Amino acid sequence: MTQEPIFLQPVCKEKLWGGTLLRERFGYDIPSETTGECWAISAHPHGMSTVKSGPYQGKTLMELWDQHRELFGGTEGDRFPLLTKILDVKQHLSVKVHPDDYDAEDHGLGETGKSECWYIIDCKENAEIIYGHTARSKAELVTMINSGDWEGLLRRVKIKPGDFYYVPSGTIHAICAGALVLETQQNSEAAYRIYDYGRTDQNGQARELHIRDAVNAATVPHVDGFLDESTETRKGVTIKTFVQGEYFSVYQWDISGTAEMTQDAPFMLCSVTEGSGSIICEGKSAKLEKGAHFILPDQMPDFTINGDCTIIVSHI
Repeated sequence: MTQEPIFLQPVCKEKLWGGTLLRERFGYDIPSETTGECWAISAHPHGMSTVKSGPYQGKTLMELWDQHRELFGGTEGDRFPLLTKILDVKQHLSVKVHPDDYDAEDHGLGETGKSECWYIIDCKENAEIIYGHTARSKAELVTMINSGDWEGLLRRVKIKPGDFYYVPSGTIHAICAGALVLETQQNSEAAYRIYDYGRTDQNGQARELHIRDAVNAATVPHVDGFLDESTETRKGVTIKTFVQGEYFSVYQWDISGTAEMTQDAPFMLCSVTEGSGSIICEGKSAKLEKGAHFILPDQMPDFTINGDCTIIVSHI
């Protein structure tokens, strides 16, 4: 059977801090007016993508991974390695740090560690992220947390559409209000919450903090995630490389016209963030619309993309 793109049905999730942009921008069916996350390409038990059409229609991504490993180049491991989300951050996210693989295993979290990265699809003017901190030692970090000196501790960075940030495990971080973000991450929900602006949930309970674990997991002093950005332009496409990291590599394909493309990884995860077009492989054509998510499986023949669109692409 000739391999072809595998289109996925995402899962949207209600969050305290979410809004309605996932419906307004991408036409997703959202569960409420506070919808924060679209789990777009996910084999995580907390939110499972299913195949929209074709020979695997109705199967979950986890079933594909378990039953059709040939689609993923025989990649080893009992869990699908990556997770793609789109976040509608209407209110500030809590400040967190993610453990690395060793820390997650030590804590028996039943998850891998979590390194992630953010592509800013859109944001309000003067929107910010929290990216790192000012403490020079663990002792200073504890002192500043205990004294509530969040202004002095947390490092704020202004963002704009098209920006990209690599957030390795150990980075103290948060996305602040007014951002629409595509997140590529290890397939894990492992997180330690440090600060939540004193918010309470719908039952009036303060959300749990994990200060000791967070301090142990945090990289001190802060180190920016290394980006090795480069751009290549050829007929019909500009390919921007954002990061080629230990857990994932992420690219932006800007298609303008007709581009001839090659799938040269064990598999690729693709999300259309702007525009529209079509993908053609061995005479078969599929529409690409804003908000579409698909996997290019292993051994897929060379293909053509027509149109004007931006696609964020990742692979292991």
